[in-house]
Amino acid sequence: MMAAMEWLTVAWTAAGTAAAILSLPGTGELTVLTLGAALPKQRNHARELKSRWRLAVIVPAHNEEANIRDCVQSIALAKRSDWEVEIVVIADNCDDRTAEVAASVGVRVLVRRHATLRGKGYALDFAFNTLLTEGFNAFLIVDADSAVASNFLIETGQLLREGADAVQCRYLVKNSADSIRTRLMSIALRAFNVLRPRGRDHLGLSCGIYGNGFGLRRETLQEVPYLASSVVEDLEYHLALVRSGKRVRFVNAATVFSEMPTGGKGVATQRARWEGGRFRMLREKAPGLLGEVLSGRVRALEPLLDLLLLPLAFHVFLLAVAASTPWTPARTAGLGGLFIVLVHLTMAIAMTGGEWRDAVALLAAPFYILWKLLLIPLLIRNSRANTVWVRTVRGKPQ
Repeated sequence: MMAAMEWLTVAWTAAGTAAAILSLPGTGELTVLTLGAALPKQRNHARELKSRWRLAVIVPAHNEEANIRDCVQSIALAKRSDWEVEIVVIADNCDDRTAEVAASVGVRVLVRRHATLRGKGYALDFAFNTLLTEGFNAFLIVDADSAVASNFLIETGQLLREGADAVQCRYLVKNSADSIRTRLMSIALRAFNVLRPRGRDHLGLSCGIYGNGFGLRRETLQEVPYLASSVVEDLEYHLALVRSGKRVRFVNAATVFSEMPTGGKGVATQRARWEGGRFRMLREKAPGLLGEVLSGRVRALEPLLDLLLLPLAFHVFLLAVAASTPWTPARTAGLGGLFIVLVHLTMAIAMTGGEWRDAVALLAAPFYILWKLLLIPLLIRNSRANTVWVRTVRGKPQ
């Protein structure tokens, strides 16, 4: 009996030590970005102003008949300067009335069909290749299930006009109050899509691209074509931007809101696509980024740490394992990491207009983490290179 207990202690110590080591880069990343978010914003001087400014707002849509009208109207009602703004819906491989509904509200519609090249990355590449020949100065991308804040065009467009290579605004949950799960997802997005990019921007780093509410100058697209085709094409393209020396600026003053699935298959599909895709990028891109860091290219360090920071549920699980180990150094690393996560989430709620219900929802986090752990087989399948994009089913489960 004693030998079995000793063996169990050794095994648990080894597991806790491994968890502490695996979580260390993520804890460092969270610490730096949390502190960066609290720093004053750097002042950036305008580099360029043009008397004439043409802006295209691209809305990629696949079978979004139910959402496209509200999305387009939200963009059309947003404030704008004296710029020329054109809304362009990309009806990508649709078998519903997305194109007809979009056209009925007076916006331009481009129809794309391809039997094998399917997904948002291909739709955006098609849009950029079409519109780059038409003299637009910059492009903003808004998902078809989204609504934009009234200052979205002004804030993002102006920063691009002043010379930013690319921009990303706040990306938050539109229906956070629908369930505990959507509220927890909202908290995670407040951390991932607001606090962390704010920290990067304040530190002079590229803030990232999150697939919705981002913008690119024509010069950026000409130098770095949008050739990202994975299920996380936004992350893939951002890595290409960083490697080419480009920087994405964070627009903290503007927000795009997207509806999240409240339950059923849609939740698992979305999380598997996002996080499985990140695992694929970790496997494929981390070695190259590490090589760049070792060769002295410091700008690759933060994107590498970002990839090494696992999705927050998995990161917290590793920290909990480390915190429970008998070995004091691993236990200290785990407890310290959990404290950093708590500070990180608290600041994310406070800095993004959260409320007390968000803090209370964190009490359900252990059940959320358990649910995420049960998704690991699905995440592994979605981390394969041949994974195809699958539209998220939204709304309440039937």
